[in-house]
Amino acid sequence: MADDAPSHATLAVVIPCFRERAHIGKVLAAIPATVAFIYCVDDACPDGTGAYIKENFADPRIRVLFHKKNMGVGGATVTGYRAALEDCADVVIKLDGDGQMNPALIPQFVEPILEGKADYTKGNRFYNLEFARSMPLVRQLGNAALSFLSKFSTGYWRLFDPNNGYTAIHSKVLRLVPLEKLSRGFFFEPDLLFRLNTLRAAVMDIPLVATYGSEKSSLNVSHIVPIFLVRHSVNFLKRILYNYFLRDFSVASIEWVFGPSLLAFGLIFGLFKWHQSAELGVSATAGTVMLAALSVIAGLQLTLSALSFDVDRQPSRPVHPLLRGDEPRITKPDAAD
Repeated sequence: MADDAPSHATLAVVIPCFRERAHIGKVLAAIPATVAFIYCVDDACPDGTGAYIKENFADPRIRVLFHKKNMGVGGATVTGYRAALEDCADVVIKLDGDGQMNPALIPQFVEPILEGKADYTKGNRFYNLEFARSMPLVRQLGNAALSFLSKFSTGYWRLFDPNNGYTAIHSKVLRLVPLEKLSRGFFFEPDLLFRLNTLRAAVMDIPLVATYGSEKSSLNVSHIVPIFLVRHSVNFLKRILYNYFLRDFSVASIEWVFGPSLLAFGLIFGLFKWHQSAELGVSATAGTVMLAALSVIAGLQLTLSALSFDVDRQPSRPVHPLLRGDEPRITKPDAAD
């Protein structure tokens, strides 16, 4: 597929709208003609982006959806996803309305999915170091930290830039995602990746150059990193439980149990005995030192082995070609839609 998607593929674009009035016109005008549906979700926008679109754009592909209260970028995207599924779209693309994402790149996001190479594609602004220079330094550092945390929680170790909002997903896989459980805020993208991993969906990075202009990001890196750390930790534990104990059981499952346990015991026991020895002025016995040291070494080795197994286990085979397409939906409607 060079510029156009195959005629049998129905494409839909979802655009969360919150204070995007100044940029949305340029974004809508650049969306390729191969896209059949465009869903602009006004997320209780204070500047009336939804009403502005309805009054100024006659494109029959555009459908404006309104939220009575703000539900966050994740909530707006979920509303658009549900509309696209109702209209039987084959591939659903999500991009922002702030002009940072070039709609002309849509074919590049769709092509791997239609060719059976991926279930979900996402932008990566760090794929080419020359591209990354267009990003402000603070965003580079923040995204690097968030990407590192995301690798643990999502299981997609070879991906980067997890919070990139330029994405595309096959509808067969989207129907299996529990949309009602996804985070409604800025944690939406990595949370979706976590859910996709539990479905064993294949995800591919697409090189992307973001354009930063007069728009202001509401993403406060110093504020969200601690929050994301907690949420990534929870998702990591849930993913290990799902993939290594509920869905499957292997040598790595044993390593996940004994590795962190021995490591934690060795560190806590060693520090306690060191503090006790310092207070009493008595040197720790050789047995005490060996017990702590061996526990740390064995625990670290087992944990690293489990992580290595997890890296190699990253999903690589698309699942949507194996699905019939009539699987029951497991999503629930939001009352605020």
